[in-house]
Amino acid sequence: MGFVLRRSSVVSLLAAFALALPALHGQVSYTSMPLDEGFGPLDPTPPAIPVQQIITEFTAKEAVFRHALDNYTWTRSVQVQTLDDDDKPDGQYYQVVDIAFDADAHRTERVLDAPESSLTRVMMSPADFQDIEERLPFVLTSEDAPQYDITYVGKQKIDEIDTWVFDVKPKVIEKKKRYFQGRIWVDRKDHQIVVTNGKNVPDDTRPGHEDLSTPFVTYRQLVDGKYRFPVYTHGDGVLHFSAGHGYLSDNVHLRETLKYTNYHEFHTSIRVIYQGQDITGSPEKGPAAGQAQPSQTPADPKKPQ
Repeated sequence: MGFVLRRSSVVSLLAAFALALPALHGQVSYTSMPLDEGFGPLDPTPPAIPVQQIITEFTAKEAVFRHALDNYTWTRSVQVQTLDDDDKPDGQYYQVVDIAFDADAHRTERVLDAPESSLTRVMMSPADFQDIEERLPFVLTSEDAPQYDITYVGKQKIDEIDTWVFDVKPKVIEKKKRYFQGRIWVDRKDHQIVVTNGKNVPDDTRPGHEDLSTPFVTYRQLVDGKYRFPVYTHGDGVLHFSAGHGYLSDNVHLRETLKYTNYHEFHTSIRVIYQGQDITGSPEKGPAAGQAQPSQTPADPKKPQ
């Protein structure tokens, strides 16, 4: 997940496993989140259709997904804990918010529960909340895809879902930009991402200025029988702060959990138009391989029911 840890008031974000960020090449060494027993064996045999066709189709579906999510309301809970040597929580940040719309159809966040934070060994900064709001889940649209090397890994079953598996990493890391590096599982039937496992990069590993992110795994489920929206994100690991002038190195074990519930479509008059046809709410009618992206025809949104 995209939290940031800081040693002092200058440093921020959440936990990770052992990390190392080469400064020139932008590649990250990290331990990914473990997969549960629902993941079957990985079959590395090539797919029956061209890999690039699969990538074109699922990144087009991701564009439809991103637009659809902008027209839903939901509830999000965030829990960040530091753990002692016995793996017992010794500090916690917790918040529950409703992501909704006001009477003028502007996106709003209404806090439902937010006890005072008891975190003492780490601090959360605005960058942490930006990761929560914007970088989880990872969305890989046709517009984003050229920034990444997307490598076919194989086929794998997740419970009863047949998926294609891809490794994803940024081609180039530009200054002041954040990217995803890790692995994604794409439903072979509806061409939507089912699971994301990786981390946000790059990290700042300068002693005394560490700005680090945790590996995370995000699961999506079908909502309204149409879109695979995120329902659960989890990260757990030890973040290492290097020693510097006047202070010792430090290791902090953190655990983070996000839950997304109560999805409801916000009824507006915004339409998704593809090849002259209104495909609003019908992702299965989205662009096929090699075809253009759907255009969006906005109108004044209606008030929520």
